[in-house]
Amino acid sequence: MAPATTDYDVLLDLVRTRMSVRRLKPDPIPEDAVDRILETARWAMSGANSQPWEFIVVRDPAVKRQLYDAYVTINAEYIFWVEQQRVPELRHPSFQQPGAPEEQLRRLRERYGKGWSVAPALIVVLGDGRKQWGTVAGAHTFGRFMSHLTDGLANTSQLIHLAAASLGLGAQWVSIHVQEPFKRILDVPDLLMLYLIIPIGYPDVERRPGVRHEVKELVHYDRYDRSRYLTDAEAFDYLQQLRGQTIAKYATSYGQKPGEEGAGR
Repeated sequence: MAPATTDYDVLLDLVRTRMSVRRLKPDPIPEDAVDRILETARWAMSGANSQPWEFIVVRDPAVKRQLYDAYVTINAEYIFWVEQQRVPELRHPSFQQPGAPEEQLRRLRERYGKGWSVAPALIVVLGDGRKQWGTVAGAHTFGRFMSHLTDGLANTSQLIHLAAASLGLGAQWVSIHVQEPFKRILDVPDLLMLYLIIPIGYPDVERRPGVRHEVKELVHYDRYDRSRYLTDAEAFDYLQQLRGQTIAKYATSYGQKPGEEGAGR
C-alpha cells in the first residue's frame, strides 16, 4: 500500500514544479482564477501584520499594451544601458548580443514583440510604505520603501506565483526599475510603490521541475564553515558559469530559436 500523500508532499511538488513563465497563451482563464489567487496572496506575512500591499488587476487590452510599451521603451532600455557597464560575459543573458549597443537595442525592442501584453490578466503589486511603520520600534525602518515594505511585497508576490501554479496557470515576475511611467498609466498615487507586474495565463511552454542547489551545499551547523566560503574570484567564476548556462534559455524565451543570431551565446 502506497503511503498517503501529505500536505508537505503537495507543497514540495508545487514549489519544485513552479516556474517563471515568459510565454503565456492569450487564452481566457477561469473567471474566478484571479480572485482565488489574490485570496491566497492576502495571507502573506508582513511586519506587525501591517499588510502594506494592494493590487490592480488589469484585463483591458489597451491598458495592458500601454504598460508593456512602457516596459519595452523605458524599463528595458534603462536596464540595457546599465548592463553595458558590465563585462559582456556577466551581462544579463538577454543582453549578451553581438553588434554595436544601438543595434543590439534595436533588435531587443523588435524581439520583445507583444510579450506579456497578451496575457489575459496582469496583477500589479503596489505597496503603501507608510504601513510598514506599524512594526515594533526596535525594528523601525525610515523612509517609505525600506525592508519592512519590500519584504512583505515579496512575500505576497511569491504566494501569487504559487497560487497560480496550483491552478495550472503560469506567472511571470516582471521587475519594475522605473516606476513613474507605469504609475502614470494606472493613476497610482505618488506615495505608493509600484513593486511588480505579474502576468497570469496558461503557459505556452512545458512545465518542468526546477533546479536548485542541494540542501547540504547551503546549510551550516552551529557555525559557518569557512572552507565553503567563495572567494571573490570563485564568485566571479560562478557568475560566468551561471550566465553561460542561461543564455540559450533566455534567448528562446524571447522567441528566438536555437541557432538564430544571439541564441546560445
